[in-house]
Amino acid sequence: MTPPLKRVVMRAPGESLRSANARDWHYGAGFDGPRAIEQFGVFADLVTASGAEIIWIDDSGDGLADAMFTHDPSLVTDKGAVILRMGKPGRMAEPDLHAAAYEAAGIPILGRIEAPGTVEGGDCIWIDTTTLAVGRGVRTNQAGIAQLGQILAPLGVSVLGFDLPLGNGADACLHLMSVMSPLSDKLALVYAPMLPVAFWQLLKDRGYTLVEAPGDEFASSNGLNLNVLALSPGKVIMVDGFPKTRALMEKAGCHVTVFNADALCIPCEGGPTCLTRPVWRE
Repeated sequence: MTPPLKRVVMRAPGESLRSANARDWHYGAGFDGPRAIEQFGVFADLVTASGAEIIWIDDSGDGLADAMFTHDPSLVTDKGAVILRMGKPGRMAEPDLHAAAYEAAGIPILGRIEAPGTVEGGDCIWIDTTTLAVGRGVRTNQAGIAQLGQILAPLGVSVLGFDLPLGNGADACLHLMSVMSPLSDKLALVYAPMLPVAFWQLLKDRGYTLVEAPGDEFASSNGLNLNVLALSPGKVIMVDGFPKTRALMEKAGCHVTVFNADALCIPCEGGPTCLTRPVWRE
């Protein structure tokens, strides 16, 4: 999840976000559709400047405000994509957008999560090339994890499920990636108090070094201080405004770029990782 990013699926928010009802989408204080769209543009420019090719999904005014968070509706392996099934009811139409984008781009589709299973991409973390950790919680259930394991087994991939805490409740977004972001090979940013114990032990057993984010910034950011996108090993993008978390990553050897996302990421509960679905890392 940290080699150089070469190709990524993104959706530039437009009318669907501009006219979004914050209550319907569980967006918090500070949400401002037009400002959020501007802030997304700055972020997209940073991704483009890294050299990554962006496969764009159009915002056709379909009302899918959360569809800008392209990390969640699909998962991509070395052999092709898996179309997931969303745990948030308002996002159920998004996987079809990804299926169409992959078909147009010539990316094979290996399978699809079917009801009653649910899996969201934010719950999926590659520990290594043959081990996928999946958070079991409000957005991802055991039926979905079992289906994902069946789809990936022919590739030699082991899928391991880990129970997540309820966090701020069933309406909030708590993914496995809400408490862990890979920074480079065997280096990760974590919020230790909410890590599943067995997952923490797995990371330790696999030789990971864990940078522990401060609790006050985790709370004030809705967990978005932890949502960090690796453009390449140790070169990351994060939301601005969380200097202690940034300093800890820099002390660990990372180069950190920030962007203002007080109208986009913080109220909408999705950060730089959520806004991207990597499909090729070199």
